[in-house]
Amino acid sequence: MKNPKILELRLLKLLAVVLACFGFFHSVQAKEIVVSAAASLSDAFKDIAKIYETSHPQDKILFNFGSSGSLLNQIAQGAPVDLFACADESTMDMAEQKGLIFPGSRQDFINNHLVLVTFIHSKLQIRELADLDKPLIKWIALGQVVTVPAGRYTKHALQAAGLWQKLQDKFIPAQNVRQVLDYVARNEVDVGFVYESDAKLFSDKVKILYRVPLPKPVQYPVALVKNTQNPNRAKAFMDLLFSVKGQRIFRQYGFAVR
Repeated sequence: MKNPKILELRLLKLLAVVLACFGFFHSVQAKEIVVSAAASLSDAFKDIAKIYETSHPQDKILFNFGSSGSLLNQIAQGAPVDLFACADESTMDMAEQKGLIFPGSRQDFINNHLVLVTFIHSKLQIRELADLDKPLIKWIALGQVVTVPAGRYTKHALQAAGLWQKLQDKFIPAQNVRQVLDYVARNEVDVGFVYESDAKLFSDKVKILYRVPLPKPVQYPVALVKNTQNPNRAKAFMDLLFSVKGQRIFRQYGFAVR
């Protein structure tokens, strides 16, 4: 019969291993940083995350990309998010008004431009927004005004040109700018309103017809979510957005850096 002390020692060692494993997995979970960001940021943010994870191998950046308004609603409903980056000031204003972001953490980190694009092989020529009212233009893709900042920028531009109501029957709403790009790239619509950075990313499928004049530049703010469980790590990733390396990546993807 085996010595009871030996069995007890083995059990204690096994228990230590189990507890150590549990502690390890718990530690990994605690070091996951959840970033909710506008869809137009997806490619640049993924590249910046690689830089962060190289210098912080114990951490993992988890992304949730979508329309800024939808992401805001998720945070308001209690979604576990550490960092929020959106594509317009008004969405972050709402986050601030609802008390969803950490006071004083909000900063603008890049700019963009709203442009009108068409299928790469299209023969269309647009010299001004008024050309959209011509019979030749049948379908116009744009982001949903309620949740997509690019859609709101589009509405403001068309209202200023006296075209918003006139063009209603031509509008094809989309969930985000990437969906607008898909419609245009598949030649399912005549034109679409997107950000210049996205248009450049799809330069083999769409071409820019016109840079849309806006009263204010498109600015992207970022902020720590108030209920973050990883404030220091989230802040470290946020700081990387403003770094020389981070800004270089944004420039490569067609953003206007600060």
